Amino acid sequence: MALEEQCSAPPRWQAISVTHVEFPEGDLTGKLLAYISLLPVAILVGFVTLIVFKRELHTISFFIGVLLNEGVNWVLKHILREPRPCAGAHTTVYAEYGMPSNHSQLIWFFVVYFFLFLYLRMHQTNNARCVDLLWRHILSIILLGIASFVSYSRVYLLYHTWSQIFYGAVAGSTMAIIWFFFTQEVLTPLFPKIAAW
Repeated sequence: MALEEQCSAPPRWQAISVTHVEFPEGDLTGKLLAYISLLPVAILVGFVTLIVFKRELHTISFFIGVLLNEGVNWVLKHILREPRPCAGAHTTVYAEYGMPSNHSQLIWFFVVYFFLFLYLRMHQTNNARCVDLLWRHILSIILLGIASFVSYSRVYLLYHTWSQIFYGAVAGSTMAIIWFFFTQEVLTPLFPKIAAW
């Protein structure tokens, strides 16, 4: 749980306009982390945009995996029923349960699935093998940093405990591995038939 002194003298919370993400008033780090914690929403918007404009079957499958991951998160929250730290600190919290962290589970699903896609699905398309590997490694490091910052933001802003973040990351990573291999082994062979429809 959060440290007692964090909960006993809660700061005044300020919401980012048009969202319900709150950060301690006057805290620039908190404000930055509040914006970072919105990255899962940006990922969802990106998926919808890609699906509408490209209609690529693997992207649709990836998005279905994200939605299934969200469903698993909802089920786990209602089975475990672990409360959030500093109950009542925030004025707008949609779910009373914090285990596992939804943001953490979603971002780690996205990142682990993307890692698997980068290293197992994408094939070398030219002779620049060194450059190809370099950009994959750089992108992987950036994604790992993003997932870490999103996860940390949820603890810093007192929405979750470290254990809720950790188990969210484990659940999201596990779901990503399962969904990636299901997509590769079961769905990908069906893609040509589906595309012919």
